[in-house]
Amino acid sequence: MLGPHPTRGQETVVMGRARCAAQRQKLAAECQSAGYPGTLIPYKCDLSNEEEILSMFSAIKTLHQGVDVCINNAGLARPEPLLSGKTEGWRTMIDVNVMAVSICTREAYQSMKERNIDDGHIININSMNGHSVVPQSVVHFYSATKYAVTALTEGLRQELREAKTHIRATCISPGLVETGFAFKLHDNDPERAAATYESIRCLKAEDMANAVIYVLSAPPHVQIGDIQMRPTEQIS
Repeated sequence: MLGPHPTRGQETVVMGRARCAAQRQKLAAECQSAGYPGTLIPYKCDLSNEEEILSMFSAIKTLHQGVDVCINNAGLARPEPLLSGKTEGWRTMIDVNVMAVSICTREAYQSMKERNIDDGHIININSMNGHSVVPQSVVHFYSATKYAVTALTEGLRQELREAKTHIRATCISPGLVETGFAFKLHDNDPERAAATYESIRCLKAEDMANAVIYVLSAPPHVQIGDIQMRPTEQIS
C-alpha cells in the first residue's frame, strides 16, 4: 500500500497486488459509500515481477505525484520444508517476501527523494517468525524470509540516517492474524487452514491497521523500530 502522509489532509491510498483484485475493488467501493475521507485505488500488480512493480510506481508518479508512505504488506508462505521442499516454492517466497519488499522500498525512497519529502515512512509488515523459529517444518523457509525482513528494515534505518533524511523505517511483527494466509499455506487442506484460526482468538486486520496508525502518528523525533504483537492466547 502506498500513499501520502496522513497528516497532509486528503490522502490517496494505492493497493498493489495481482491476487484478489475483485475483493479490493469491493473494498474501495465500500470505503467510498461509507464516506471515509481520501481515496482507495486498487492496482493490479504481480509483486513477484519487477517490471510490474516499476510500472505501478510509474503510474503512481503520473497520476498522484509520488509516494510519501509505503507499507510493504504482501507476504506468503508455501509448505516447503528445508529437507524436502520444492525450489519453486522457496523462490516464490523469496520473490514476494524479500525481493518485492526491497524493490518497493527502493522505489518509494526514490519517489520521496526526488520530491524532497523528508518526513516519509516505510513500514514493513514482518512476522513473529522473523524473530524466532517455531518447530513447524512447513514454515522454516518462510521464517528465513522474515528474518531477512528484520535485517532489511534495520539496514534501511541505518542507510536513511547516513543519507541525513528524516524518513523513518519500521517493522510491525504480528503473530497469528486472521487472514487468508493459512489458506495459502495449506491450500490442499482447507479444513486445516480454517482450524488455524479457530484454536485461539486471533489478531484481526483492524489490529494491524491500528498498529500502522500508531506508527504513523508518532512525533517526528520518535523512531519506532519494531512492534511485536501476538494474540494474548498464542503460545509461541
